[in-house]
Amino acid sequence: MKSSVEKKLEILADAAKYDVSCASSGSNRKNVGKGLGNATRMGICHSYSEDGRCISLLKILLTNHCIYDCAYCVSRKSNDVQRAAFTVDEVVDLTINFYRRNYIEGLFLSSGIFKNADYTNERLIRIAKKLRTEHRFNGYIHLKIIPGASEEVMEEAGLYADRLSVNLEIPTEKSLKKIAPEKDHVTVYKPMNWLTTRIDEFKEDRKKYRKVKSFAPGGQSTQMIIGASPERDLEILQLSSDLYTEQKLRRVYYSGYIPVSEDTRLPAIRTAPLKRENRLYQADWLFRFYGFDMSEIVTEKHPHLDLEVDPKLAYALRNPELFPVDINKAPYELILRIPGIGVKTAQMIVKSRRYGKVRLEDIKKMGAAVNRAKYFIHIHGKALPMVGSDPTVIRRQIVYGEKKGQMSLF
Repeated sequence: MKSSVEKKLEILADAAKYDVSCASSGSNRKNVGKGLGNATRMGICHSYSEDGRCISLLKILLTNHCIYDCAYCVSRKSNDVQRAAFTVDEVVDLTINFYRRNYIEGLFLSSGIFKNADYTNERLIRIAKKLRTEHRFNGYIHLKIIPGASEEVMEEAGLYADRLSVNLEIPTEKSLKKIAPEKDHVTVYKPMNWLTTRIDEFKEDRKKYRKVKSFAPGGQSTQMIIGASPERDLEILQLSSDLYTEQKLRRVYYSGYIPVSEDTRLPAIRTAPLKRENRLYQADWLFRFYGFDMSEIVTEKHPHLDLEVDPKLAYALRNPELFPVDINKAPYELILRIPGIGVKTAQMIVKSRRYGKVRLEDIKKMGAAVNRAKYFIHIHGKALPMVGSDPTVIRRQIVYGEKKGQMSLF
């Protein structure tokens, strides 16, 4: 027979899967003496899935009881689901025991809302504080900040957590009011703005003083639910671009809406829009690491991402006048825009051509997806003799090749 803690874990770990806004990059909390755990700057023991999500966190809710009735949420107060709540000590014990068994290397802790934001956040913080001070736990800790939290509560949370996140959930205020009328974006942006300022202050203090208490060294992130409201990819990516620029967020996570209950305010879908979610992550990657402007990925003429091909390839097919690119002469920024060539490959191309001409077989060894890149490059000043130069023909050939499993997406 399962213990009460095991039953709670089953319920609250399952409920936590709907929150995808967790990652460990950016933290550098080292183990000292005989403490437990370790969080490196590159993540928790470099344990990431291919899409960048940390895969070694104990990811749970403190409770799935909630005072709100958000239509998109499985924990909404009107939903007929089994409810549970951990005590502070239960979460601490689970984290330590799982760590000792080598199951996890960190904790992602969120929660439904008990009474109000501060009441809930204070319990999340007590868990992090107890892990840090009583158990000397130096592993990664990600805490969710409940919108509406006070500055005092957020200040304490930042002292014990590696990363904090305040979830936007729904991209626009209008849609949020329709499906979660008890919430508004003002209560989300207020703590987000405060955290941005406080994290900047911490960075400046670190430049001036040797010993400064760490404050959320992994920065902050947020999550948007995709498909529960009618916003186009254009609005979603514009918002993400603003969040990266103005709020200096480390990550914006996109969670395809999973139908959890019937509600006339929500779209009638059976499965989560995972393909769209994937395309949004790819587009997000382009303007974070590939130098793309958001307006080059989605426009009023093309307000939605192409679900058949990734956004980098879609860009190349829409702009045939920019290709083919001579990889032996083009600047690094332009090489990055060639479909099939990633950041590391582009860097190797630029470095290698100092010593001689880069050939097609060379970029293949460097990790390029040659079956895709070959349509968009010059080698020795000549375009490769590919079958057909029309974008429609190229698109058809690449899509056919991908369906046969011959190429990677980037």
